[in-house]
Amino acid sequence: MTLQDAIIELNESVVTVKTTAENVITAYDEEGNEVSYNTEEAQALVDSKQYIEDRQYPSIGEQLDMQYWDAVNGTTTWKDAIAQVKADNPKPQE
Repeated sequence: MTLQDAIIELNESVVTVKTTAENVITAYDEEGNEVSYNTEEAQALVDSKQYIEDRQYPSIGEQLDMQYWDAVNGTTTWKDAIAQVKADNPKPQE
């Protein structure tokens, strides 16, 4: 999700968002009037969506295979894999 997408999602009156070459973002309503928005709130939404995209676990099939072999071999491959994903992509602070 981009900052522009977040601005649109958070402000029901915004229909268009334009970004200049200097990265100045301006939001507009359907009549072309400029609409103010909260940059911090929009960035927080972007960050929360990025966390979801980044925190990708192995497929269910791969996880089941890890769990099977862990049970057979007495290993912790599955727990270690899940813990690594969580460590690499911690939840953002609320």
